Amino acid sequence: MESKEKHNLPKTKEAWRRTLVRKRVRIILLLLLQIGAIVYFLLSTSDVSEIIRDTLSVVSVFVALYIVGKDGDPTAKLSWVFLILIVPVFGGLFYLFYTFQYGKKSLRRMVGRSEETFAPFFFPDLSVLPVLEEEGYAYLPLMRYLEGHCHLPVYAHSECVYLSPGEAFFAALLAELEKAERYIHIEMFIIEEGVMWNSVLDILKRKAAAGVDVQIVYDDAGCFLTLPRDYCKTLAQYGIKAQVFNPFRPILAVTQNQRDHRKIISIDGKVAFTGGCNLADEYINAYAKHGHWKDAMLCVRGEAAWCLTLISLQICRGDAAPEEINSLCPWQDAPCAVPSDGYVQPYADNPLLEERVGENLYLHVIQSARSYVYIETPYLIVDDTMLRALSMAAKAGVDVRVIVPHIPDHPLVHQTTRSFYRQLLKAGVKVYEYTPGFMHAKICISDDRIAVVGSSNLDYRSLYQHFECGVVLYGCAAIADAQNDYLTTLELCRPVTEADCARSLPGRVWQEILRLFSPLM
Repeated sequence: MESKEKHNLPKTKEAWRRTLVRKRVRIILLLLLQIGAIVYFLLSTSDVSEIIRDTLSVVSVFVALYIVGKDGDPTAKLSWVFLILIVPVFGGLFYLFYTFQYGKKSLRRMVGRSEETFAPFFFPDLSVLPVLEEEGYAYLPLMRYLEGHCHLPVYAHSECVYLSPGEAFFAALLAELEKAERYIHIEMFIIEEGVMWNSVLDILKRKAAAGVDVQIVYDDAGCFLTLPRDYCKTLAQYGIKAQVFNPFRPILAVTQNQRDHRKIISIDGKVAFTGGCNLADEYINAYAKHGHWKDAMLCVRGEAAWCLTLISLQICRGDAAPEEINSLCPWQDAPCAVPSDGYVQPYADNPLLEERVGENLYLHVIQSARSYVYIETPYLIVDDTMLRALSMAAKAGVDVRVIVPHIPDHPLVHQTTRSFYRQLLKAGVKVYEYTPGFMHAKICISDDRIAVVGSSNLDYRSLYQHFECGVVLYGCAAIADAQNDYLTTLELCRPVTEADCARSLPGRVWQEILRLFSPLM
């Protein structure tokens, strides 16, 4: 109790002062100056400004026609067209800034090259899919999709442990880090100094000093307000190799939307963690940011852990030579001896290749359900396809339940989530709000036979714009653990009723506006 109180103290005034220093104030100011200059120039009464306004209005018309004709989610297209209708001068320009960003092609080429280089090291010959084909396994279509189209095999020699809440993950993580002998690779969206990260960093320092190869990749937007801009240099002093993914720069036309939202920690390629937890104190409830923080992680051992390692290596060491990649494999001299209690198939989602793996995976689980589908997600901001899938499953008699937070981290986003309640409840979907605090777990369980644990939220950013990852479990013992945890969590939730969704006319209009612009949040 005393340690928590000591840690909560600097999270107030002292933390605010520290944050003011650490914030990238210069970047924010430069961005605001650019936006202000554009607005001032376009709103001025000069002849040049009038010509530019008329030109941009014409551009917006062509942009709107382009949006209508291109492939993509109809809801997102409607949002953009409506925005252009409201502000024809800025709407088309904003879409061009948002979509056609400098650096996107080079980032796509880099990711494409790394995936091609790493493909042989996923060891497709270890896949058990041919055996499952002969047996007529229930989830063959999903397995074929992830393996055939996404080149991610189904592994047998793998073991998974479900860890929830974040405190359970934290204890397991520290124990596994202490066992590292060759390398530790961390890919994380958010890292913040505090009890959790400092405990991890202490081990990383010792391991690096002992000759263990320690590499870290963190997202610059995720750590924008939590780490100093030159934190890589700080880590380098400890012998830790660090990289910033997609650095945030003070230029409007830059690739800022494609963020690395993955959470992967690999130890010697034998053990890997993935799920919803970042390396910050709220994830282990050492700091009560939004009440009690409920999260979930998965500890994976065996062949599937090597698969997660490769997924992470594509980001932090995408230019590695084949010999270097092969040297990292823990089973060069002998096959993996980890026993199997089911089948495990890690997956990765990449927005640059325009294949919505995470959404397709969720859709398949929902549409294949016969008895129930249980979902936990911090945000429920979905497109029409996902909304119909959830509704159709409930109408077909499947017990569809979704747990979301009661205490929001972003009030506007939470209001957008609530705007979907009425339609889901009317279809028979049961929605619950986690009353003790914030629900941050990203899991989907169905029919006692399949579960998905990963980093993807059920919102547009995760499903369309972010690098994400996760694991699909088929018939593993960890599925029962996740189900039991879900049912226990339900006891702490408040069921949402249609009466709760009653709104005044202004309130309903506001919710419809939020839904209209939900793809842009």
